[in-house]
Amino acid sequence: MLLGNKNAVIYGGGGSIGGAVAREFSREGARVFLAGRTRENLEAVANDIEADGGAAEVAVLDALDEQAVDEHAQAVVSQAGSIDVSFNLISRGDVQGIPLINMTTDDLLRAVINGLRSNFVTARAAARRMVEQGSGVILALDSGSANGSPMMGSTGPADAATDTFVRNLAAEIGPRGVRVVGIWTAGLPETFSREKLAAVDSKFRDSLPGPYREPGPDADDAPLSAAGRSCGHGGLPGL
Repeated sequence: MLLGNKNAVIYGGGGSIGGAVAREFSREGARVFLAGRTRENLEAVANDIEADGGAAEVAVLDALDEQAVDEHAQAVVSQAGSIDVSFNLISRGDVQGIPLINMTTDDLLRAVINGLRSNFVTARAAARRMVEQGSGVILALDSGSANGSPMMGSTGPADAATDTFVRNLAAEIGPRGVRVVGIWTAGLPETFSREKLAAVDSKFRDSLPGPYREPGPDADDAPLSAAGRSCGHGGLPGL
């Protein structure tokens, strides 16, 4: 197993992508700590993991809350002994499909601020523990939207901020045994629904073919494949 005897904290663990990642990490041997704002969603994922023979813990918290995140990270270390993987997958409030000249300031900045703050807060909490361990992997989800993508609205600036943060943090703590990895993705089709896409861009509400499937094996495997199976030694880098 790629993650045998490892402890993974997943923020936004009750969401479509967070839940898929959590299930796959568990199948690969990790003990999963799910964090998010909605207990019902977190417990649904935890129940799936436990029914499959895995181990999952649930914590209700806001990844934008520095004190809550730091206290939770310390609690994980106290309980499990380490944090080996930290992955922030909370929703940022992206707005797309509107020309920038027609977008409001709040719509542009929401994803930038939420994305950068949550990645900073969660990564810092994990990194402080990981540098003491001399090992660990911090994962963040972004894309190439920062490199000139029209009609991507707030996603491009938000991904640019996250990508810069990931690169700089990696340069600082990489020499201390901690890897920081930004996973570029254009989306996971298995997690799409008309409602979720319409929340980003209303033009998708009536124009999408359907039906869409629930997250399947491809969605589950994508982050692990990108960050784990591509490593020559067969596991997540830094573990």
